[in-house]
Amino acid sequence: MGGVELLPKEYGYVVLALVFYCFLNFWMAFQVGKARRKYKVFYPVMYATESENKDAKLFNCVQRGHQNSLEMMPMFFVMLGLGGLQHPLIAASLGLLYVVGRFLYFTGYATGDPQNRLKPVGISFLALTGLIVCTISLGINLLRA
Repeated sequence: MGGVELLPKEYGYVVLALVFYCFLNFWMAFQVGKARRKYKVFYPVMYATESENKDAKLFNCVQRGHQNSLEMMPMFFVMLGLGGLQHPLIAASLGLLYVVGRFLYFTGYATGDPQNRLKPVGISFLALTGLIVCTISLGINLLRA
């Protein structure tokens, strides 16, 4: 199987947590597409303007919830992938917690009231902080080896 035997068996959970996030991302993108049709915001417009669309805030909240998740995705993927090399079960658990937090963040934001995103964002940041700690631990142990 090539280099697969170099990874801990439990790393499969890390991979699955990453895939769950991909499904969440597809779902959020679909929600933005639905909002585009509902609020009549057509491509290539990224955000609606209130002077041209009375539902601009509602659409922008859906769009922004997805956009913020895309902005955080590279850091999440890297921290999950690296931190999971040494701490696969912890990293996978934190990865799933992050996915749940992102789902709650998005659904709160998509209500049209940006304040509804604030409580769930703490879940994601807690999980991401844990993943950063896992990655720091990997870096320290690599330097000691």
